[in-house]
Amino acid sequence: MNTARRGALAASLALALTATACTGAGEVTESEGPDLSVSTGVTDDAIVIGTHQPLTGPAAAGYMSISRGAAAVFDYVNEQGGIHGREIDYRVEDDGYDPARTIDVTRQLVIEDEIFAMFGGLGTPTHGGVVDYLNEEGVPDVFPASGALAWNNTEEHPLTYGWQVDYTKEAKIQGQYIVENFPGQDVGYLFQNDDVGEDSQEGLDQYLTDEVVTRQHYESEVPDLSAQVAELKRSGAEVVVCSCIPAFVALAMLEAASTDYDPQWVVSSIGGDTATLQGLLAAFTEDTDAEGVPADTFLDGLIITSYMPRVEDTEDEWSAFFIDVYEEYGEGDPLTNTHIFGMTQAVMFAQVLMSAGPDLTRQALVDALEEQEWQGPGPVPFSSSGGDHGGHQGAYIVQYQEGGAIEMLQETRVTDRDGGPIEEVDFTPLSPEELVFHD
Repeated sequence: MNTARRGALAASLALALTATACTGAGEVTESEGPDLSVSTGVTDDAIVIGTHQPLTGPAAAGYMSISRGAAAVFDYVNEQGGIHGREIDYRVEDDGYDPARTIDVTRQLVIEDEIFAMFGGLGTPTHGGVVDYLNEEGVPDVFPASGALAWNNTEEHPLTYGWQVDYTKEAKIQGQYIVENFPGQDVGYLFQNDDVGEDSQEGLDQYLTDEVVTRQHYESEVPDLSAQVAELKRSGAEVVVCSCIPAFVALAMLEAASTDYDPQWVVSSIGGDTATLQGLLAAFTEDTDAEGVPADTFLDGLIITSYMPRVEDTEDEWSAFFIDVYEEYGEGDPLTNTHIFGMTQAVMFAQVLMSAGPDLTRQALVDALEEQEWQGPGPVPFSSSGGDHGGHQGAYIVQYQEGGAIEMLQETRVTDRDGGPIEEVDFTPLSPEELVFHD
């Protein structure tokens, strides 16, 4: 990393941003629940945080890079002196995207590792099995890596703070875009058979009605989409909205290509990492008739909703920041948008820890989340205060072009999960140089 870049980066990561008048918001007393005045997991020189991630299993190929990206940022933070002199001790446990294993590894992190907070626990079916436990145990549950609506339920889960744009908001934006840009075309849904699919349909259906000709679901443990794609083709769906994790986006595209079915694919952010999809497509076509066909052939024209910086956008200052950090602190694998997902989460979490102050308690962390209007690397507003723990509030839309370029189709728009309007927003994210990383 060059000296000029290092100087800019040393002035980055983790700070208290624009404060708002919400003093005391989110405070939980002993009479109301667990004692948050504790500093479990915090020593004079370390802050222990934990996460559950699919390092093996059906979601590993698509998502194992998230924790690698987060680890690179935390290593960078630690080399710069840590958070108020404490290093972040980031402990990653493999749950294989298996809800039963998620329960086991989460209990291990809470009971044996005594983590200060859960950070970025991944998956709707997996994290959904531990969200009650974490809140009951008084463990702040910060930025789950999923867009499920359950993470924004302050009455049942006051210590859970969403990060990802929720599936319903994102799907509303997709639905409106399809109605406006593909009028009169038949639409098919392909979705994961859990909250991902349920919440996504709830948003899409607010704009798409008679256009929908078929709804096809898959189970994440069954890597075969032949029947679903056959039905999409038979129904005449000209546009297919895929609310799918990356492995199933790739499987769907390959199955469609093998039957000469060529719809317009519209993919949600959870499956829209083109770099990850390229690797999956290459792996899935080995020893098949499609072996050797460039992955870009399948991806050309793919429409994607997003809310973070993208690795394809080489002129974006945050992309440049993450490229530099991962080059020095990463594991040597190619940087993807999945890495950037974890890196963006880590940047924002480091900011929150810094804002919580040197006398770190779980209540101080909650207060920091509640009392500020957080801005991060993404060009989308973020909410973690009062009655809204929804995280990112909307999305923008891009189209991938063969050769690696992306075209902006629609700038950031925000909405709610219900019947409210979808609105343009004038929002500028912070730049890396505007962040301050020191006491």
